[in-house]
Amino acid sequence: MTTNASTWRRFGLASVFLTALAVSSPAVAQDTVDYAEDEAIEEIITTGVAGGAEIRKFDASFAITTMSDSDINEYSPQSTADLLKLVPGVWSESSGGVAGANVFVRGFPGGGDAPFFSLQVNGAPIFPPPTLSFLENTTLFRVDETVLRVEALRGGPNPVFSNGQPGLTTNFILREGAEDTEGLVKYTTSDYDLSRFDGYLSGELADEFYYMIGGYIESSPGIRDAGFNAREGNQFTINLTKDLDNGTINVFHRQTDDHGQWYLPSPLEVPGVDSEYSQIGTLNRQRSIMFANDFGDSAFPNPGQKTLDLGEGRGWDGSMTGGSITLDVLDNWVLTNRFSYTDGNADTLGLVSDGTAVNVGALIADPTLDPLAVVTGPITGSVSGRAIADSEFIQRWGAWMVRKDIDAFTNDLSLQYSFDRGNATFGFYSADSSSDDYWSIGNQKYEVVQGGGEVVTGIECNDPTIDSCNWNYDIDSTGDATTTAFYAATTFDLTDQWTFDVGVRAEDHEVNYTVDEGLDGQVTKAVDYDESDVSWTAAANYLINDEMSVFGRINSGSKMPYFDDFRDNFVAYENGNDLVQDVDQYELGFKWVTDYISLYATGFYTEVDPTFFVALTGAGAVIQKQESTGLEVDAIWETDVGFSVSLNATIQDTEIKSGPDDGNSTARQPDWQLRMTPRYEFEVADMEGTVFGTLSMVDDRYSESANTVTLDSYEKVDLGILLRINEQFLVQLSADNVTDEDALTEGDPRASAIGSAPDANGRYIMPRTFTFSVGYEF
Repeated sequence: MTTNASTWRRFGLASVFLTALAVSSPAVAQDTVDYAEDEAIEEIITTGVAGGAEIRKFDASFAITTMSDSDINEYSPQSTADLLKLVPGVWSESSGGVAGANVFVRGFPGGGDAPFFSLQVNGAPIFPPPTLSFLENTTLFRVDETVLRVEALRGGPNPVFSNGQPGLTTNFILREGAEDTEGLVKYTTSDYDLSRFDGYLSGELADEFYYMIGGYIESSPGIRDAGFNAREGNQFTINLTKDLDNGTINVFHRQTDDHGQWYLPSPLEVPGVDSEYSQIGTLNRQRSIMFANDFGDSAFPNPGQKTLDLGEGRGWDGSMTGGSITLDVLDNWVLTNRFSYTDGNADTLGLVSDGTAVNVGALIADPTLDPLAVVTGPITGSVSGRAIADSEFIQRWGAWMVRKDIDAFTNDLSLQYSFDRGNATFGFYSADSSSDDYWSIGNQKYEVVQGGGEVVTGIECNDPTIDSCNWNYDIDSTGDATTTAFYAATTFDLTDQWTFDVGVRAEDHEVNYTVDEGLDGQVTKAVDYDESDVSWTAAANYLINDEMSVFGRINSGSKMPYFDDFRDNFVAYENGNDLVQDVDQYELGFKWVTDYISLYATGFYTEVDPTFFVALTGAGAVIQKQESTGLEVDAIWETDVGFSVSLNATIQDTEIKSGPDDGNSTARQPDWQLRMTPRYEFEVADMEGTVFGTLSMVDDRYSESANTVTLDSYEKVDLGILLRINEQFLVQLSADNVTDEDALTEGDPRASAIGSAPDANGRYIMPRTFTFSVGYEF
């Protein structure tokens, strides 16, 4: 998809709008709000800074977006990935449910999951591999009232620090206690029968020893009604902080057990299928699958066969324990150590569409419509026994099971020395990660296309002795990875206006991984991998005046391979490809912050070589090169009469530079997207209120790298009102997708591999929903 003149004109209009806001802002009356100290200019960040030190966002020579707890509360994200839509330069497909999102960054390539996105908690990675098959970082984290703020860094110094993510690092910072006791209790319900309790409590346990505890309990049938409680979750967090004479110690623990239905592409040509549709239901949530050879695994007492409860969906049952120690060890020397340990199960179970839906009457009249659907008798429901009418549709639906047992330990030790005009930091990062997987995917059987559509009889391959109507793929794998990295960085003020920073990282990455494909007890793929790489970054920031500055940055980083990268690209690996994806980025940024306007604009150029795309698990990879150029804008215009407008926008031109799709655009990423949120704050007697809304506009995208199927552009409107009564009682009503837009986030990139029409299946954005919350804050 090329960036045409119309696209540039649209973005030009957004630029004119921003300019108009900036020019008009000095004329706004200043009689109700005192901006003696501009909070926007003084806003402090820690992400992307050596040792997690604090700097002003205005002084940062990189693109970073911040979200406060009030921003999160107003937006009311339906998942962690949904919250990422507030970050410019990010395309987040949160339509899969509470877990299993696809997150793309600034034109970085990716056929799914989130290969160029990492999530941190209090500056520590939650899981060092950004993506494994059926697992990306947002699956392991749930947003709740224990989160104080979020910092989202794109590019910049990312390749040098922490786990060396070259794309997007999002740092979720937890609340901490203070001398005064504070807390919140809140209940939320919805038009889809949601029942959720949230809360937190914080305060002082002893002299300069503080606590925060909180979490939630949630239950609902899900936004797409499955006919049973398909979303069940709970979470508990404790955060302890001790202030010392020469530093601070912080330790936190977060325990999560949260699962929700896995929403998948739906058949688009069947009447009645829309954004509220879900195939899974009470008639098909239990499905029996077969294995090539079970060899007596205790988890599967019936050799070769297992009945799955697909209502388990996708989720996370595990914990993260982490913390930090910061000490002033000598004059001008600060020692910082951050650590994290993550352990648990991240399983995926669900119904995956395969092929094209076919009309029963048409199939009987013309069997060539679907050669795999060989009719052997009357087509009836296997549970109800009813005759399936000629007007109904059937389709192959695979019962997929992916069991994942993961754990990881990370440690980031740094020593910083401060001098008159800057500082220097020396650090050592280490990470150990593992993933033990047991899969059975494929397993297709023909089902009636309807909510809870049952498996049918009268189709040859639906015989219980046949394990799948098309393909299947069963594996048992285990993998361990170790990463060690030394890094050094320095920031220095050459003059009062010029600031420079440079950083370098030397990393060694080891992977040991084995796969038994077919579950016959024989290892079919074995990896013993050890590679090193060097990443670096350099930037200059020029302070034009107290309100404006510009920066330029260049960095060179890499994405190192993990377990599934070897399985998917094993032929390339055996042929000598080290599977390291090299990433070069160039950024030019402008920052303008006044009493009324905050404008951060960043131009970027990114090159990733090579890129890998696997259409079907177990098949070979397509290897290509990717380039992208664009501009992202993050802006807020505020007045002193209670009205404000925030805007984030991204425009980009992506191009595949080699391989079979040379010259095409990156799959599933729009050339432009825009989010505009006006807000109005008011007071009436003892009540404070905020009315807000968001207009999201998204350009056309291509479903796959071949650029044969276009996903149409769309506009989405969200509305909400928040009331605070007597400064303590909270009432909030939020409406998401008010116009009930039936837009698609993805098509069927596997179409050619599974034998379906390229536009037969697609995944919708979430339908219109309403949520209502009441709370008490103290």
